[in-house]
Amino acid sequence: MVTDSEAPKGSFRLSMLLYDSRYRSMTIQVFAFFVLMFGAAWLVYNTKTNLEALGKPFGFDFLFNTSGYDIAQRPIEYSSQSSHLRAAMVGLINTLILAVMACVTATVLGVFAGVLRLSNNWIIAKLMTLYIETFRNVPVLIWIIITSAVMSESMPPPSAFRGADPAASMILWDSVAVTNRGVYIPAPLVEHSLGSISILGVQPSLDAIAFLVVVALSIWLNRRLMAHATNVQNATGVRPTTWWKSLLILFVPAIVLLYALGFHLEYPELRGFNFSGGLQMRNSLIAMWIGLSVYTGAFIAEIVRAGILAISKGQSEAAFALGLQPGKTMRLVILPQALRVIVPPLISQYLNITKNTSLGLAVGYMDLRSTLGGITINQTGRELEGMLLMMLIYLLVSLIISTVMNFYNDRVKLRER
Repeated sequence: MVTDSEAPKGSFRLSMLLYDSRYRSMTIQVFAFFVLMFGAAWLVYNTKTNLEALGKPFGFDFLFNTSGYDIAQRPIEYSSQSSHLRAAMVGLINTLILAVMACVTATVLGVFAGVLRLSNNWIIAKLMTLYIETFRNVPVLIWIIITSAVMSESMPPPSAFRGADPAASMILWDSVAVTNRGVYIPAPLVEHSLGSISILGVQPSLDAIAFLVVVALSIWLNRRLMAHATNVQNATGVRPTTWWKSLLILFVPAIVLLYALGFHLEYPELRGFNFSGGLQMRNSLIAMWIGLSVYTGAFIAEIVRAGILAISKGQSEAAFALGLQPGKTMRLVILPQALRVIVPPLISQYLNITKNTSLGLAVGYMDLRSTLGGITINQTGRELEGMLLMMLIYLLVSLIISTVMNFYNDRVKLRER
C-alpha cells in the first residue's frame, strides 16, 4: 500500500484509485453511490413494470377526478363534487390546524407541569409527578379514544338545552354550548369585509391577513421600543417608562382595525334539533386536541424540568440575594437560560405531534391521512402514488417546523464573549 509520504510525484495511474490512500476513500464512495443509484433505478423500474402488468400505470392524474365523499370539518370550501386534490388540501389544513392547537396547549401545559414538579409544595410536586408518569406511559391513541368516548357519551344532547327549565345550559355568559355533537363557540365576523384572494385554490380572508400584519408590525414596533429603552438605560442608568407606550402599540392598532372592519361575534343558538350559528368544534377535533396535548405535555414537562435542573443553583441564589421573588426568578433568570437545553428536544415533540395527527382516523377526524391516505386511495386504487405524496407532504411540513424551531434556537442560545 502506498501512503501519502511514500507516493511518487509522477503521473496519475488508474491503480492509484485502489492503492493510493489519497484516492481510495473517494473511489469507494463513488462506487457505493453508483450501486445505490442502480438499486434505486431497478426498484423504480420493477415497480413501474408490475403496476403496468396490473393495469395501473403510475401517475397523479387521479387527483383531478371527483372525490365523491363529504368532509365534516371543512376550513375551506369543499363538496363531494370537488376533486381529490381539493380533499387532500382540506385534510392538510385540518392537520395543520390540529398540530398548531396541540403544540400551543401542550407547551403551556408542559411548562406549568415541569415547573410545578420542582415546587417545594409536596402535594403539588407529587400531583405533577402523577400526571407525568400516568400520561406519558399510556399510548396516546388510548387517551384520544377515551376523550372521544367522554365527549360522545357524557355530554348532553342539543335537546337538553331546550325548554323553560332545560337540563343543560350554555356556559361563559351563554356563548358556548358543550354537547355530545361537539362544542359550539362564537364565530368572529366582520360587516365591512376586505374580501379574499385565491392562492392555489385556497381563498384566505384579507381581513385575517390584515389583522395578522397589524399584529406583527405592532410586535416589531414594541421590540424596537424596548430596545431603545434598554439603550437609554445603558447610557444614563435610568430606564424610561414604557408600559403605557407598549399597551398603545400592541393593542390600539388592532382595535382600530377591528372597529373599522365592523368586527362582531355570532353566537350559537338552538334552532330546531341542533345549534346553528357560531363555530362547531366537532368531537373528533376535541378528542384529538386534548389527547395529543395532555400526552405530549407530559413529555414536554420532563424536558422543562431537565432544562431547569441544568442551570446552576448559584443562579437562583444570586437572584434571591438581589431580592427577586421565586416567581420572577424562575421567569426572568432560570427559564431564559434553560431554553438552550429545552428547545432542541422540544422540536422533536412538535414533530411528534404533527405526525401523530394521523391517528385522527381512529375517531373520524378528516386529516391528511384520512383523506389522501385513506378514502382517496381506497376509491382510486392509487395506493403507491397516494402514499408517496403523503410522505412528501409530511416530510415538507416536518422540515419547515424543524427549520423555524432551529432558527428560534439559534436566537435564544447563549453567546460566548
